[in-house]
Amino acid sequence: MNGFAGTAVITRLALRRDRIMLPAWVYLITAGLASTAYTFRKLYPTAAARAAFAVTGGGNPALRFLYGRLYGSSTGALTVWRYGIWAALFGALMTIFIVIRHTRADEEAGRQELMGSAVVGRQAALSAGLLAAATANLALIVLLCLALPLTGLPAAGSVALALAIAASGLAFTGIAGVAAQLASGARGARGLAFGVLGAAFVLRAIGDSAGPGGPAWLSWASPLGWVELTRPFGGPRWWVLALSLGLAAAGALVAYALAARRDYGAGLLPDRPGPATASRWLRGPATLAWRLQRGALAGWAGGVACVFAVSGAAAKGIGSLLGSSAQLRDEFTRLGGETAITSAYLAALMLLAGLAAAGYATSVLVGLRAAETGGLAEPLLATAAGRLRWGLSQLAVAGAGAAVLLATAGLAAGLGYGLRTGAAGPQAARLLGAALAQLPAALLPPAVAMALVGVWPGGAVAGAWTALGAVAVIDLFGQALGLSHWLLDVSPFTHTPRLPGGPVSAAPLLWLSLAAVALGVFGLAALRRRDLG
Repeated sequence: MNGFAGTAVITRLALRRDRIMLPAWVYLITAGLASTAYTFRKLYPTAAARAAFAVTGGGNPALRFLYGRLYGSSTGALTVWRYGIWAALFGALMTIFIVIRHTRADEEAGRQELMGSAVVGRQAALSAGLLAAATANLALIVLLCLALPLTGLPAAGSVALALAIAASGLAFTGIAGVAAQLASGARGARGLAFGVLGAAFVLRAIGDSAGPGGPAWLSWASPLGWVELTRPFGGPRWWVLALSLGLAAAGALVAYALAARRDYGAGLLPDRPGPATASRWLRGPATLAWRLQRGALAGWAGGVACVFAVSGAAAKGIGSLLGSSAQLRDEFTRLGGETAITSAYLAALMLLAGLAAAGYATSVLVGLRAAETGGLAEPLLATAAGRLRWGLSQLAVAGAGAAVLLATAGLAAGLGYGLRTGAAGPQAARLLGAALAQLPAALLPPAVAMALVGVWPGGAVAGAWTALGAVAVIDLFGQALGLSHWLLDVSPFTHTPRLPGGPVSAAPLLWLSLAAVALGVFGLAALRRRDLG
């Protein structure tokens, strides 16, 4: 039988399963780019204002670390600088999730074994995962080519940017395909792919922020760096796209070769055997939950510390950067001058920290459903541990992890900003408090996930991530999209104090905390009463 037999059928099945997730990813990436272009065009309408912005932004090493090099001062060039790298990063995340979901995750869950009993070739599942991811990136190209010219960007540059972002995503189809063959589980495969993505971001960041005589060549070693090096609105280098496409083809060929060599259900990397007996600390569901999450929490904390330290350091020059816009300068002068600009920037960082903490906590609680469907909850609940202790342990780890991430973000941003202003200690304490003020709002999305696990287990995972995605869209793009105030009030972060610099009221924090506790208790009660599975 042909090794690719059944690929078309499995691909259609994969696209059907992703009919909600795939359009959501594509829409969010497109909306981010389009809203960025619209904002720059509105805030910096003149060539002189854009040139002043480009000089300040392009000369700040911390901003180059976050966003990349700036090639030109047109609206398109500023859009690529501000969001091009991050759009490519989100596209790579979308690609990794799609490929591993339809390869290693399906194999781990036993779905591939069921499909393999029909007329399905050995390479069909891998081909379906790669084709589903390629379809998502093709849809991203089409939507970006339609949306970006509507914001006033040149059509040729819009096409170049769309192709660069999608080509970067395609590069990670091959990387994710190889990771799915190396690891023995979906979690390990995602970890490998995310590790490569993180290394690509760091290489690009070091290369872009390097000064004269520094290792600027490192940007060429990163698939994310190839997006900016294409220079979509600064004389496009079309040949750079061949680097991403070549990496995608090479990765796919290696993935096919590895898939033909390994045993079903096994990875090519050996599993590390655990100890023969459990530690004395591993006595109940709480310590088990901590043991399972400590590695993921350490990874999240490391990433948060790095990003927010650099972002905090960038706050030193944010006033002069935004002050090149007459509209922003007049508004911030009315509010209090450059101090108000810096405080608003730091408050926006604390909002992003809250969203990151909510994302981590949500991932912990949707793990309850994954443990249930994967058969891991059954042996745990067969012991003296009941469902309430099991659920409470995950809630405790999720809440503690969210607090740790917020504290890490606040301290890192405070140290980054304080070291540049000469007041590291006071700024670290100030931003630590500002970050922890986001905790009640950050606990609400995971509390929704807990409630969904209890009352709607079949849709808990999709519902939890959809709710968090809606909150993120409201917080990040709500003002730019002109959403009504009652829609903005749907997000819990709308009600938290804008610290540092804003007024503090205990009432919203109390109500958000009570709502999170009520949803968590409701979810636990429903989990206790319903049938598992």
